[in-house]
Amino acid sequence: MTKSNSKPPLKVDVDTFAQTVSTWQKAEGRHHLPWQDTRDPYRIWLSEIMLQQTQVATVIDYYHRFLRRFPTLADLARAPQSDVLAYWAGLGYYARARNLHRCAQTVMEQWGGRFPETPDAIVTLPGIGRSTAAAIAAFSFGYRAPIMDGNVKRVFTRFFGIFGHTGTKAVETKLWSLAQSIVDHGPKHLDMISYTQGLMDLGATRCTRASPDCTACPLAYSCYANLHNAQKELPSPRPRKAIPRRECHMLVLLHGDKVLLEKRPQTGIWGGLWCLPQFNELAELERACLQWGVEPGASNRMAALEHTFTHFKLQITPWWLTAPHLPLAQPNDQQCWQPLGLLAETGLPTPVQKILQGINQSLPEDEHN
Repeated sequence: MTKSNSKPPLKVDVDTFAQTVSTWQKAEGRHHLPWQDTRDPYRIWLSEIMLQQTQVATVIDYYHRFLRRFPTLADLARAPQSDVLAYWAGLGYYARARNLHRCAQTVMEQWGGRFPETPDAIVTLPGIGRSTAAAIAAFSFGYRAPIMDGNVKRVFTRFFGIFGHTGTKAVETKLWSLAQSIVDHGPKHLDMISYTQGLMDLGATRCTRASPDCTACPLAYSCYANLHNAQKELPSPRPRKAIPRRECHMLVLLHGDKVLLEKRPQTGIWGGLWCLPQFNELAELERACLQWGVEPGASNRMAALEHTFTHFKLQITPWWLTAPHLPLAQPNDQQCWQPLGLLAETGLPTPVQKILQGINQSLPEDEHN
């Protein structure tokens, strides 16, 4: 047992904790983010979904671009899914985009176009969990409910001295219980907007993962990790296990100024996105090439690239071939010949974008037009 584990967590006043965070946020927290100048639940919901597993700096440009194309919830609901995925391309975790689209349609159909106001109602919508529902309710309607995202987990485990990986049921239950207790017993007139934003800001700017700035943290006076020099121990790391590796082959088949694309199934990785035809085995790719009248050889093999997902790594080997004359075989209803000049407007997975960008740069100028 480590020295830190042998000492009990500090007892703190939940009333002091909540008000301290709220006051600090108003004075020193972030106030420049584009979704902070609105109480529109559509825009707040969009920002919360985009910020899942994605850095703020990355999200800002996507947020503005998405709203230019889909300025209202109604615009998003009536748009084709392919458009939504195209404007999401590059953010990753594409189930978020599909659920975003479904959620907009659900609000229009079942809620008359008006976003529900309580966490219990919001959490019933597609793609929205307990913490996201509480954040939307707090920022849009001032609703009093706790949140528990990655930043908040880090603040809570360090401040309260909670050991054990936050992904385990026991630790997660304890964190939620503390979060609920703080909200329930906090000041009667606690500003939920500044408190909720303050928790996020503390985790993002003070209580960071690698280099926490305890000297500038308003909670340092009674923080367990600060008082016991346990910042590196908390949150407790995830138990180590090997990351599985998978391999696949992708067919880059050109015909003139067009490339063959294939729509992914709605479920699974890159669901609903246009992609290069993908094969688990080289023999499968070779059989597919026969219908197009081409045969892959060693000279057609491109350099492999690796793409990391949350739970595994995928090594992709692209094969670049040209079909000078189209045979009788034609794309099925899940395939299309996409002009190279329109690839920027197509929802493509990041590794596919990289492959095609490399090929585009290698082609003569007249084949881009």
